[in-house]
Amino acid sequence: MSTGDLDQFTAWIEELIRARGYDIDSSRGGGKSRLADEAGVHRAAITRLLQGQSMPDLETTRRLAHVLRVPVREMLIRSGRLSEEDLPLPDLGSAPSAAAPPLRLTLEEAAAGLGVPRDQWDMFIRVAGQFLPAGADTDAARVASE
Repeated sequence: MSTGDLDQFTAWIEELIRARGYDIDSSRGGGKSRLADEAGVHRAAITRLLQGQSMPDLETTRRLAHVLRVPVREMLIRSGRLSEEDLPLPDLGSAPSAAAPPLRLTLEEAAAGLGVPRDQWDMFIRVAGQFLPAGADTDAARVASE
């Protein structure tokens, strides 16, 4: 990754963080600490990212994506770690083939995609999970680990 790529990613993530209501401009705003707490990462990782010093590791990227309600795919592509060719979107216009299992969202991805506030995810997952067919838990866990 070039310095220019890191600068572009940093500018994009700063804008996204501000758009999600985190005050990262004021030293007393607490936005960096709040974001770090909600994502379950060290504040230093947020600071290094916002200063363009380093790219977060994969786990930090995943956690930030969920808190910021952005697909992990988009974070990985915008960060320059992977390309759109590396992470193609499924062709939703055709019927699933017998060889490929149907694409399933995890309940966490559904919550993020629907805009459920992060502090209500546990309740959403418990309630929505009651409507899944038997055995879907293993599929959701498999997709979540990928």
